[in-house]
Formats: sequence, C-alpha cells, structure tokens
Amino acid sequence: MKIAIMQPYIFPYIGYFQLVNAVDVFVFYDDVNFIKRGWINRNQILVNNEAILFSVPLKKVSQNKLIKEIELGYDDKWLKQFFATLEFNYKKAPFYEETLQLVKDVFETDHLTIADMAVDSIKKIANHIGLSTVFEKSSVAYPQTKGMDKADRLIEISKLRKAETYINPAGGKELYNKKYFKAYDIDLFFIQNKIVPYLQFDANFVPGLSIIDVMMFNSKEEVLKMLDLYQII
Repeated sequence: MKIAIMQPYIFPYIGYFQLVNAVDVFVFYDDVNFIKRGWINRNQILVNNEAILFSVPLKKVSQNKLIKEIELGYDDKWLKQFFATLEFNYKKAPFYEETLQLVKDVFETDHLTIADMAVDSIKKIANHIGLSTVFEKSSVAYPQTKGMDKADRLIEISKLRKAETYINPAGGKELYNKKYFKAYDIDLFFIQNKIVPYLQFDANFVPGLSIIDVMMFNSKEEVLKMLDLYQII
C-alpha cells in the first residue's frame, strides 16, 4: 500500500493531484501549524493571460495555530467578486460551466475552517475526475502521533495504516532520508511532477496554475492523462 501525507491546499495545482493519484491513501496533514503566504488558502488563476494570485480571506491568522483551527473570513462581497473574476476570464473556456459549478459547490458548502474547505475542494475535484484514492485527516485518524518529530510521525502514520511505501513531494529530498525510513520497513520515494502545456485560449501557456485553470480547458479524460505524467524516484 502506498501513502502520502500533505497539508490541504485550496484548489491546488495539478502536481498535487498527481501525488493523490500516485497513492492508495492520502492523509491531509491538518493538525500542523498554518503557513502564512503559503498555498493553504491561496492559488493562481489566469487573468488577462497572466498568473494572478487569489487568496481566500481568513480570521485571526497565526503560524502558532494549527491549519484546522484557522477560520474562514470571506463575505458575500468577496465571493461575488471572485466569481466575477472567474466569469470574466474563463467564460469562453470549453469546460467553464461544469468547472464553475464544482467551485461553487465548494464555496456554497458550510465550512468553518480553511482546512475543511481545502479538503473539500480536493475531494470534490478527485471525485469529479474519478480518482479512487482514500482520503483521511491526520487529526481524526492519527491524533496519537501529534507531537512526534516530522519524519518519525510520517513513519508512524504509515505503519498504523499498514502502508509499505511513503511518497513525498520532490522538495522533501533535503528533509527525509530513504535509509532512515527503510530502518522502519517503510520505502520512501519522491514524486517528480511533469506539467505539460495545454491550450489556454490563444495565448502563451502559463504553467502551475490552480486545478481550476486545468479543468476549465481540459476534459476529465484529458486531466486524468495528465495525472499519470509523473516519475517516482
């Protein structure tokens, strides 16, 4: 069994979904500290053929709080402006209507925290595409591991889930050692993402945008093909 453990991000980029696709069980790391100016409540969409950041407003943001403790702070005015931005920039995209409905479904669901909203955004997209990955939250499924050192906690969660393989984003190569994981009978691998260009109207391709952008321009079948374009190293 293959497992990944990652903070929940709001409508993350396609590389995040490649990791989801690469494992059997995906654990949302929602009981670790919130990261300011990270990707938990922010991502990028296409505005006038450029990558523009959008941020979901939050209340009382602090890096001393856990992700699952950070409450949402947007109002109807912000939401109306956000959807107006999507409409202005994506109205002519081939899959605008169905993608917009997915985004609306997330924002119209009654969430209290950014963790819950981000998790919901990922699960709804995964379900729409047709991924079979099992999702869990670290705070719910593995609360007894809270307080352990980073690598030790990942190993312990993997063992509790009876996973033999742990897959981490490639950026973790400087943090985690394969030999250390192997000493606990866990095979550590890293995912090398590959982002392929797709047609964004008639402009030059802008990579690394939110999955919202990917789905505006690609069918579910095309997105699934993109999710297989990674390498495990």
